[in-house]
Amino acid sequence: MGALLSIPMMAVPSMGSLMTMGASCCGAATCSAVCSACGKFQSSMATRIAYAVILLVNSIISWLMLTPWALKKLEHLTLDYMSITCEGKECYGFVAVQRVNFALGLFHFALAILLLGVKSSHDGRAALQNGYWGPKIVVWLAFVVLTFFIPEAFFYVWGKYFALAGAMLFVFLGLILLVDLAHTWAEFCLEKIENYDSKAWRGILIGSTLGMYTLSFAMTIVMYIFFANSGCSMNQAAITVNLIVLLIISAISVHPTIQEYNPQAGLAQSAMVAIYCTYLTMSAVSMEPDDRHCNPLIRASGTRTASIVIGAIVTMLTIAYTTTRAATQGIALGSQTSHAYSKLGSEDTEHGMVDQQPSSSRREMRAEALRAAVEAGSLPANALDDDDDDQSVSNDGYGGKDDERGGTQYNYSLFHVIFLLATCWVATLLTQNIDFENTGDFAAVGRTYWASWVKIVSAWVAYGIYSWSLLAPVAMPDRFGH
Repeated sequence: MGALLSIPMMAVPSMGSLMTMGASCCGAATCSAVCSACGKFQSSMATRIAYAVILLVNSIISWLMLTPWALKKLEHLTLDYMSITCEGKECYGFVAVQRVNFALGLFHFALAILLLGVKSSHDGRAALQNGYWGPKIVVWLAFVVLTFFIPEAFFYVWGKYFALAGAMLFVFLGLILLVDLAHTWAEFCLEKIENYDSKAWRGILIGSTLGMYTLSFAMTIVMYIFFANSGCSMNQAAITVNLIVLLIISAISVHPTIQEYNPQAGLAQSAMVAIYCTYLTMSAVSMEPDDRHCNPLIRASGTRTASIVIGAIVTMLTIAYTTTRAATQGIALGSQTSHAYSKLGSEDTEHGMVDQQPSSSRREMRAEALRAAVEAGSLPANALDDDDDDQSVSNDGYGGKDDERGGTQYNYSLFHVIFLLATCWVATLLTQNIDFENTGDFAAVGRTYWASWVKIVSAWVAYGIYSWSLLAPVAMPDRFGH
């Protein structure tokens, strides 16, 4: 963080450059040490946590760059010896936020290209994903420095068009993954109930469905009481439409025709979609400006600065978590590598049996036999992860357990593409329709009508995607095996 905040010092010839280089080295060393500790766990999980932390730090720094507060504090640390400027202008606001997020997006874009086609940790390029944290941090910081040499005009175009398009695509992909999660959750519970006749899983399914519907209606009542007063037509319309569509999709999910073509459809999926969309609607009305006296939360804030800071940090944590979840759920986006294992090539099998003596070591022969058993269904897929041969060497670079020897747990390139889109969303959320002249020391995140309408429309789109997932088997039975 110190390195990023000191980037504008590049404008000061000698001392600024030395301080920037020193801060960058310290930041890289710190991140490398943290990732070394994470490496003691499964490498794929440690990797995801590390990238999520980088996105979180980048998002918080972007938020601080909205106002001059961070730069003033940095100048104060130098005893006001340095005046931090960028091309004669102050280094904060719209362009500064776009620069920081463009740099991280460029970093993820480069990794997405370099990691195309990686199927397992046996590929040498897998180390770029799971290791080399020190050099990767240095490259990321170098990208940030380079963005401050790009003319401002570029970022005005990038932020208003390209970043906005990427942000909308990020939101749309998130909604698709939400619907996929709803179906996956219900199907998982039903599978447990059917296979084991489990009363516990039946109770979990019914209880979670009732609980989510109860919370959805409770949030709706709260919104009507506090945010739908006279004159608040926008809030009234958003809340009412959400309630009506909630009831419609619930009725569709249990319709006899839908049940005939998709017996696993039901209220469990509808409840998850309903509570998420109701939450989006409530978030929209509770974060809108109070110029029409429709948001009592703003007027009731006892400590405005504390509420803004906490709200910003919670928002950034949520973005980091949802991005990581979305980036690893590749199946819903068409990826076939998520939680898959490398198949034996045609040169290694014939009639389902190994027909050649492998030229590799005994360990490699054992691995091939295990993969053949997994493909034949004789062993569970995680048997490949449990094959902890004493001679095996992890590829994460830090001695952690390599759980991707048989196949990557997620699509590496897709992972970085989604993180690239997440940087677009962060930049757009922070800068869209923000009044930079009246933000004070800290800018409220998402407290604009634009952000509110994005959430409201996102809820409607999520309802539409879920409805289509129910109606598609009826409309196109041939494509769904009916």
